[in-house]
Amino acid sequence: MMLLSAHRTLGREHVPALRRLGAPGEHAQLAEAVLPFARRDWADLHNPDQGAVRFEHDHYLKMWALTDPKIDADFLLLDEAQDTNPVLEQVFYSQRGHAQLVMVGDSAQAIYGWRGAHDVMTGFNAIHLSLTQSFRFGPLIAEQANRWLELAQAPIRLTGSETVPTRVGNLACPDAVLCRTNIGAMTEVMRLLTEGRRVALTRGAPALAALALAARDLQEGRPTSHPELVLFSSWGELQEYAEHDPAGRDLQPFVNVVDTHGPDAILAAINRLTDEKTAGVTVSKGREWPTVRIGDDFPPKDTDQHDAQGNPIPEPVSDTDAHLAYVAVTRGRHHLDLGGLSWIDTHLSRSSS
Repeated sequence: MMLLSAHRTLGREHVPALRRLGAPGEHAQLAEAVLPFARRDWADLHNPDQGAVRFEHDHYLKMWALTDPKIDADFLLLDEAQDTNPVLEQVFYSQRGHAQLVMVGDSAQAIYGWRGAHDVMTGFNAIHLSLTQSFRFGPLIAEQANRWLELAQAPIRLTGSETVPTRVGNLACPDAVLCRTNIGAMTEVMRLLTEGRRVALTRGAPALAALALAARDLQEGRPTSHPELVLFSSWGELQEYAEHDPAGRDLQPFVNVVDTHGPDAILAAINRLTDEKTAGVTVSKGREWPTVRIGDDFPPKDTDQHDAQGNPIPEPVSDTDAHLAYVAVTRGRHHLDLGGLSWIDTHLSRSSS
């Protein structure tokens, strides 16, 4: 995480937390063990032509930022400002002495806080202008978006374009299925391929393959280096964790799809993916499409309490979940199938009762 921060040196705070590592002192022990290797890798990256560590975008961006660069420009425009990481924020703000700074973004679409990003527009000392008229979709989709904006306590509401015909309802054959997670994308890919559809996947195929290989290692009694699963010693241990530990509930769909199909079948399915030009449906985690169905990995969260009828009392929707849902429902232009977010009707009625 040091690469995304404004810090100039590596420290304990840059060692990410690992799943199942929560006891007092465990993170400090992990940091003490990991930091010498991180510092060695950082030194290696400064020789990209001879180094062993893979040199990527975050590396050269951080190295450039550490030079305290001056961008020779009169105006600087920062797009997607609601998801700006501290290293880019520092470079941007340091230009204020000689350039006019402009930020463009949507605070309700801030969804990369887990990666260290934050909304820099909220504290930006400048004139604020709002654009609430959408030209992508019509009033029905704007109405769905506004439900999530209200839950997120956002100050704006959208207005859809009357000239764009839109529908909200079930879709048998959407252009895209939008997922929140790689595990959700894996589940959708397997389901759609089983139905005989020609499926494309935007960008996430290597991540799905890595998860399948990690599952195979655990099933065959080998440790895995996958960051999500590195602390599990066997597949049975992962199954038990996903079923019984509240912190592991998000892994249950992954366990289910692996137990149903097996790692080799998942890897074979990934090899059967096609490109978007010839696909009948695309599994994606963003962009925009004519017709969209929301995937099933946007589940509601319930408390441990129950109402008089014995139904679980819903937990208030967090800002993070509301932002993700808002982004998801605004990806369609002409037809939106709420799919995995259709629970919102029941949730709102139970919350208000």
